[in-house]
Order: sequence, then structure tokens, then C-alpha cells
Amino acid sequence: MSEKFDVIVVGAGPAGISCAYELAKAGVNVLLIERGEYPGSKNVMGGVLYRKMMEDVIPEFWKEAPLERPVVEQRFMMMDKESAITVGYKGMEWGQEPYNNFTVLRAKFDQWFAGKAVEQGALLVNETVVLECIVENGKVVGVRTDRPDGDLYADVVVLADGVNSLLAKSLGFHKEFRPDEVALATMEIIKLDKKTIEDRFNLEENQGTTIELFGDATKGILGTGFLYTNKDTLSLGVGSLLSGLIKHKIKPYELLEYVKNHPMIRPYIAGGEPVEYLAHMIPEGGYKSMPKVAGNGVLVVGDAAQLVNAIHREGSNLAMKSGQFAAEAVLLAKEREDYSEATLNHYKTRLMSSFVGQDMKKYKDSTHHFDKFPQYFEKYIPMANKAMSQMFTVDGTSKWDKQKKIWRDVGTAGEKLKLARDAYRAWKVMK
Repeated sequence: MSEKFDVIVVGAGPAGISCAYELAKAGVNVLLIERGEYPGSKNVMGGVLYRKMMEDVIPEFWKEAPLERPVVEQRFMMMDKESAITVGYKGMEWGQEPYNNFTVLRAKFDQWFAGKAVEQGALLVNETVVLECIVENGKVVGVRTDRPDGDLYADVVVLADGVNSLLAKSLGFHKEFRPDEVALATMEIIKLDKKTIEDRFNLEENQGTTIELFGDATKGILGTGFLYTNKDTLSLGVGSLLSGLIKHKIKPYELLEYVKNHPMIRPYIAGGEPVEYLAHMIPEGGYKSMPKVAGNGVLVVGDAAQLVNAIHREGSNLAMKSGQFAAEAVLLAKEREDYSEATLNHYKTRLMSSFVGQDMKKYKDSTHHFDKFPQYFEKYIPMANKAMSQMFTVDGTSKWDKQKKIWRDVGTAGEKLKLARDAYRAWKVMK
């Protein structure tokens, strides 16, 4: 391993691998460093991969990548303790090439993806921790690792080291993130017979379903749960703001056990065998929590740049796109032989003018809003469930009388006004 590289990428997740792949493909001498035993061993996400962003890197990747199931149905459950309002969409067009999205298991997919970067010429080094960036005269010129003689140098260092990027923090790119800017997600991989999965979720072979869980799945704390179908396993998880877990004194694994035993979820996983348990921090601060993403000799991508759209539960696709944009900026800098912030800031320009930056900006106030007003999860979702139960229970009461009772149950005139005001506020932060 030579001491000097054109580029060092720290972290072999979707952002880091995308960046390394594009650079290696262009003939750049790139080193990809992963702290885990292999790419994917330390990476956790719900398990949905969006086709378009991955295809921008590797055309028709689905013909060889280790994917689980093409998703043909997306459901959303607004849950109370013993009920749920379910909405969704199922479309057979999603089950045909080029598909819309897929369920994946990161341990398999990331290894394959990193292997593709290696095929292009990237050098992958696993089980190596980057301790700090090497800075000379205000410019990042390399990294210091935990290996003997572990100082490595490069023209550009790309930080793809996850949500709480200690490297970006040490450079002064961001402060310590607050508990209301990060979520803690826990998930289990549950082994279940392939045919049983298809029967329970009304699927045919090579079809998948995703179910997003809101409300009682997180006991009213701001966050979501999820249940995704894989080939012969299910991915079941829940993530909540760290501030909410602290406030309510709930441990993450307790929340996961609660979801597993919820009457709306329990039948789906009955008879399944847990085979893997995972936990991971997720950036939730959004646009207003984004750190500085470009400096002299350094770029920040993926979760390290807080690139998660919490409303739509999108992260890996934003990460991949950021990795591509970072590679573009590096190639421009290499062409100019100028690795200053002024040139590398091309990355920020591309990022913020793309759908990544635009979506981050669109929902810039949403997480903070719903965290500030917990009644959306604690009060309004149970209220909606109760109203649906009353409306669809046939007991000899006229629908007019039912509607009047539902309206009375909302509360006083002041409480009705508050509901209308909250609905307007929600629309305003989401529009």
C-alpha cells in the first residue's frame, strides 16, 4: 500500500463506495477505508434501496446485485394500541424492470457494491480505524489510522464516516449534535419461510412489501417503525429521536420488543426466528443541522453530512448521490490541480441544487416542528383511530349521529380551534 493516494475515502457505506467507484472508474488512485470486518458489517438501514440513484452509478445493477425483493407495495400504518389506520399503494409496474426500489440486506449488498469499486481499481482496506485527519497549513492532507505506521496522505480526503462524524467535528465542521438532531434505530432480522412471507403479505414470488409504522409503534415519541419483506427474512425495526427516548426513559430494545408484540404486527412475524440484532444512529436534524461539507482538501458526504430525508425515510439514495457529486468535484479539482475549498465547493453547489438539497430544504422545519408539538403522535393518531372505529362500527346509530359524536369528542371549541391550527401548521412545514 503506497503512502500517497489521489483520494482517501473514509467509510464504505453507500456514499463512500459511490464516490470511490466513480473516482476509480475515472482512473483516480483511490483508497477506501472501512472500520468494520467488511463493508456492511457496521452499516444499518431499514433496508430499502432506490433504483434510480444506484442505476446512475451502475446501469442495470439489479441483474447481478444481491437484492432481496422488488417492492410492489408501500403501506403506512397510523397505529393506536389495538388498532391501525392503513393506507398504501400497490402497483404491478413496480414489479417489472427497471423497478422502483428493492429491499436489501446491507451486509450482502455493501460487500457486493464495494467489490465493484475494487473491480474499477479502488483499493479497499477493512478493519482500519481513522483516528484523525492530518492537517498542514490549514489543508487536510491525509489521515492517521490505528495501524502501525498508519499515516496515509492524499490530495483529497472524503469523509463518509457516518452520522456522528468525529473527523468532521475535529475539523470544526460541526458541533456535537443535540439529542433532538439524531435518532437511535434498532432492528431485527427475522427468519421466516419464503412461502409464508408471500402468503401473509399477499405477494407473488419476487415481490416485496414495505410497511412504515407511526404513532403507537414509538409510544407517541417522534419516530417511525418499519417492517420490510426480504426473500426469506423480515426486517423489523423502530427508530426514535434520542431526546424522546431520554425524556420518556425508554431503552431502544424495549421499544423494539413493544413493536414485536403489538397486535397489528405480531401476526406478521409469528413463528419467525430472530437471527440478527442491529442498532444504529440516524441523522434527523435535516437541513438546519447540515455541517460544512467542503474545505481545503476535504469533503463530507452521506450521513456525515446529515443527508437524510426523515419525512420520506430516504437516506441511502441521498448518500449515493452525494458520493457521486463529491467525485465530480474531486475530478474538477484534479483537472485544475487545485484542491482548495474554493474548487471543492463545486460539490456543495451541485448537492444543494439537486433533489438532495431541494428536498432537505423543503422539509427543513418538519422534524423540529413535530418534536416541538408531540400531540400529532400522542393525541391525533389515537383520535383518528377512535373516529374510524366509531364510524365503521354498525350498531344501529345513524352516520349523522356518529359524525356528531366524533366532532363532540374532539373537545371544546378551543380544542377544535387548536386542532385546526395544528393541521395548518403541519401543512405549512410539509408544503
